[in-house]
Amino acid sequence: MTELLIGLVVTIAVGYYIIKGYKAAGILLTAGVILLLLAGILGHKVLPANVTSTGNILTDAFEYIKYMLQNRNAGLGLQIMLLCGFATYMTHIGANNVVVKQFSKPLSFIKSPYVLLVAAYIVSCLMSLAVSSATGLGVLLMATLFPMMTAMGISRPAAAAVCASPAAIILSPTSGDVIIAAEKSGLPLHVFSVETVLPVSISAIVVMAIATFFWNRYLDKKDNAPMEKLDIAHIEVKSPAYYSILPFLPIIGVFLFNGEAIPGMQLDIYTIVVLSIALSAVVDLFTNRFNGKLTLDNLEACFAGMGDAFKGVVMLLVAAGVFAQGLMSIGAIDNLLHLADEAGAGGMALMLLLTVLTVAAAIATGSGNAPFYAFVELAPKLAIKLGLNPAFLIIPMLQASNLGRTISPVSGVIVATSGMAGISPFDVVKRALVPVLCGLVTVIIGTVLLVPMQA
Repeated sequence: MTELLIGLVVTIAVGYYIIKGYKAAGILLTAGVILLLLAGILGHKVLPANVTSTGNILTDAFEYIKYMLQNRNAGLGLQIMLLCGFATYMTHIGANNVVVKQFSKPLSFIKSPYVLLVAAYIVSCLMSLAVSSATGLGVLLMATLFPMMTAMGISRPAAAAVCASPAAIILSPTSGDVIIAAEKSGLPLHVFSVETVLPVSISAIVVMAIATFFWNRYLDKKDNAPMEKLDIAHIEVKSPAYYSILPFLPIIGVFLFNGEAIPGMQLDIYTIVVLSIALSAVVDLFTNRFNGKLTLDNLEACFAGMGDAFKGVVMLLVAAGVFAQGLMSIGAIDNLLHLADEAGAGGMALMLLLTVLTVAAAIATGSGNAPFYAFVELAPKLAIKLGLNPAFLIIPMLQASNLGRTISPVSGVIVATSGMAGISPFDVVKRALVPVLCGLVTVIIGTVLLVPMQA
């Protein structure tokens, strides 16, 4: 229990100092290093299995920072930098203004920005079928839908929360979480994902969409959030109309090349964004009548945007990753598992306990996968002891891990979307909080109604 208390105290301290206005990256990095050092002092393994120890707990803590810098820059960080650069490029060449101008006309009959907000949320949820990474999807939506949403009168916190939320509920039947959950439940994948999880997921998305409407309308009035709806007549458009397709090239590319839409051809998101930038530059070159100097000057905005993304977003992700590893290394998650194992509760109480613990761990670590992968190993064993259906315990845990990540101020998707929006992570969390809680309650009720409790 000592480790759990240490993790709790450090987590509360992190939240306190971020609220007080301290730079989030520095606070998270400092707290993460402290936790890693304490883990080593208490005799715990500081580094994960895939990172080689330096032989000293002090240098191991900084070895993990190096690992995170390499890992984030080579993977998720590169994706964020590319998409941020692309978004900056689209703004610089005027493509975003063209989109707003064209889309404002047919949408002008919708007077409420909150109806548009709900529509954007549903579209974003459908996008999660194509992009499995919560952070990757959030960044993609921030680069494409966010400018249009804010131009239509949706407040920045509300728009950022929608971009951060679509992966809160799992829709894809082939995601890694679902495959593992089906295996641990002892059910065939198609039965577990389509017949059991999907109805619960759809119900939760509908409820969250309704909650998004009312909660954001309430907060905008309460906080007097600026509704910066642009007057179409005042939007300066210097670029040709066909530029309106350019901001959506990454989304089109995801649907065409990140699946089986074109047989035998599959590209990852990195290549898709690079191709989108290259194609946009070619279009810009033709539009500028082969003025290569002007085209390359415009392209420089893309590179500047990538640099800004590293400074403002990627380093936050590195710091959040170090903090999460600190919580894992010190044994906070293992202590939570021990509490669940000793609960000795009935079927309903055990399901609620495991769900709450999963949400708590996801919020604390900022990870959806880590708490679920740890807790899902426990669920079948507890189910056998009590004669329960493992799926009855696992389905709420599966959804709770993703829902918890969506309201964690240190999660990658919250850090990335808030950084790109230029607002505090807590502003995004506040906007997502009530829809997430409504979704969690819906998941629990849906599980009780649709999944047998007994084996």
